[in-house]
Amino acid sequence: MNREGTKVPVTNLRTLLRSLVLNTEGETVTVRELLAAVGRRAYGPVLLLLGFIAVSPLTIIPGANWFVASVTLIFALQIVVGRRTPWLPKDALDFSFKRSLLVQGAGAGEKYAHMIDTLVKPRLIFLTESPFVQIVALICVAAALITYPLGLVPFGPVLPGLTVLLFGLGLTARDGGVVLLAALTFSGAVFIVVRALPKLMQLWPF
Repeated sequence: MNREGTKVPVTNLRTLLRSLVLNTEGETVTVRELLAAVGRRAYGPVLLLLGFIAVSPLTIIPGANWFVASVTLIFALQIVVGRRTPWLPKDALDFSFKRSLLVQGAGAGEKYAHMIDTLVKPRLIFLTESPFVQIVALICVAAALITYPLGLVPFGPVLPGLTVLLFGLGLTARDGGVVLLAALTFSGAVFIVVRALPKLMQLWPF
């Protein structure tokens, strides 16, 4: 929360972007502050946040794609096992970056957020509840895992990042249609991995 005490509840993509800007301040921002801005105990908004970061200018930082994938992996695994208060390592919570990149990403996303949010509404709500939430989390785990090899390919992590973003949006807005769209997006990411596997094997440093 910023010094004016502004708190924007996260209900869709547009309110996520506004919350990130209004509830952070200073030259740098930490993961801990971002989670506090969206509500750390809310699965949907946190997945929406992680997906947004994964497709935003923040990932120009070397290794950022793998860092976001690791945080997503840890967080999603805890959803699978039903942990009510997700835990993240202190080093991950204290990871910081320039707030200007966050503001830049939010500004770029704002013009698309309104269009997307007009299409989102509560429907097929059962897909946003248990046990489907756990299935969504499992797919997010898989999306995080395939981000590691795709991180070696230009723009490779975009589809798995978009998958997490859409799942987060679907859970936040209780829109099962968006959940299904996220599943299709993940299928596209898997297709790319399978097609690029020979090249990825050559690039993988281990």
